[in-house]
Amino acid sequence: MPRRQALAWGAACALVPSLIAMPNELHAKTPTADLPAELRSALPAARLVGTGVLRFFGLRVYEARLWAAPGFVPEDYARHPFALELVYDRKLEGAAIAERSIAEMRRVDGFTEEQSRQWLALMKQAFPDVAAQDRLLGLNDGQGEVRFFHNGRQTAQLRDADYARLFFGIWLAPQTSAPAMRSSLLGQS
Repeated sequence: MPRRQALAWGAACALVPSLIAMPNELHAKTPTADLPAELRSALPAARLVGTGVLRFFGLRVYEARLWAAPGFVPEDYARHPFALELVYDRKLEGAAIAERSIAEMRRVDGFTEEQSRQWLALMKQAFPDVAAQDRLLGLNDGQGEVRFFHNGRQTAQLRDADYARLFFGIWLAPQTSAPAMRSSLLGQS
């Protein structure tokens, strides 16, 4: 074997362990490694679908992350298990988050004043005041049950398919007030 071929073969053999190890290193850096603790038992097969940042007059409000199991269908989001995680960049009052959520839900579709009162009360319980780096996570089971978590601690739970569709529609419905965010969350941008 000529010397040049022997050197090339030796170099290739030396690289094989590195190449074999590479997929494991890459896998460790996939979004699955950062799966929120709340989802490890509730939605263990979830993968990060997409992320987006909400800005208000140029200021970052939060980063949103959509976690879903394989087979998630955006057009029928409410019937699939998924989680929406919001990591806040600033201090906000929980009551203001709840009230804004009701206003945004109305953009998705109509609902009664009684539903509005019930849902607002639930969200005021579910959404405490937040500070920078606080996390709010909403978990949809695909069958109408929604659970909310603040920094890993469950704050509320309800079974109401209309609520699930409208609340998560704030980010995922075509009628959202933030279509670029929706595209980013769905991995379409």
